[in-house]
Amino acid sequence: MDRKPFRIIFMGTPDFAVPTLESLIQGPDEIIAVVTQPDRAKGRSKKLVPPPIKLLSEKYGIDLYQPTGIRSSEFLTTLKSYDPDLIVVAAYGRILPETIIALPRHGCINVHGSLLPRHRGAAPIQWSIIKGDLEVGVTIMQMDKGMDTGDILMKAAITPGPDETSGTLFPKIARLGSQTLMDTLDMLAQGGLAMIGQDENDATSAPMLRKEDGLIDWSRSAHEIQCVVRGLDPWPTAYSFLDGKKFQFFRPEVVHQNSTRQPGTLLRADREGLLISAGGNCLLIKDIKMEGKRRMAVADFLNGWPLEPGGVFGPPSAQ
Repeated sequence: MDRKPFRIIFMGTPDFAVPTLESLIQGPDEIIAVVTQPDRAKGRSKKLVPPPIKLLSEKYGIDLYQPTGIRSSEFLTTLKSYDPDLIVVAAYGRILPETIIALPRHGCINVHGSLLPRHRGAAPIQWSIIKGDLEVGVTIMQMDKGMDTGDILMKAAITPGPDETSGTLFPKIARLGSQTLMDTLDMLAQGGLAMIGQDENDATSAPMLRKEDGLIDWSRSAHEIQCVVRGLDPWPTAYSFLDGKKFQFFRPEVVHQNSTRQPGTLLRADREGLLISAGGNCLLIKDIKMEGKRRMAVADFLNGWPLEPGGVFGPPSAQ
């Protein structure tokens, strides 16, 4: 559609933000500057690796900033010099101060990877799977000083597949976010978009995940564990210990079979997978990774490292 372009500063960092910036670059608006996180040291070599948004902005020759801090008066002055209509944020990785939120004419809007007010926080896509949500999606939100508490401009939802992992869902939500943002900007330009406040009674949190969050509690139901395994794939992964060895689990399937054995007991190990008792029913694990080895199908793993039924998976302290 023909409309007056917005002058936009974009703030984002990881792969999730790339489709949004690409859509903005190809759209009718003017991307006047990009702000992203500094390069980070990765791997054993500690080589500095640029964030994906830096690479994309450099490709198109857009003014780029990588501040180590965003609360300085110097950085605020720099942003003001661009005279932006909007700041668009997608997984930038830092909480914006009120001085930046109040800077553009139309404020700051955020592309958030959940159906707010569910899953406010740093890991909404992972938590939507962990919690077994039947519907997932994206929210375009007018930012305020709270953590994902601002008024809702637009939402879009999809149904996750039964075997969906956070790894497979991320690109789908990223693309959905970019499409929904462009629709939002078109509506904003026409002045026909109403803001809707969030219902605090429906709010849930989605805090950043840690490696220790992957330790499986086998007393939970097989369905709950299955959601955890999928939500933590590919990082930080769900894991448990057997005979002092750490095993990471992938491709889980709930098996509606009652077991009187202790939760975590390995009931069967064959080409179909590892059948493990849980607090309710059983869980079949089809892919596995033992510490120091690559991920592989259980059938292939058992050829070299057979596992005897009767062992009990659990925390390292129980081994």
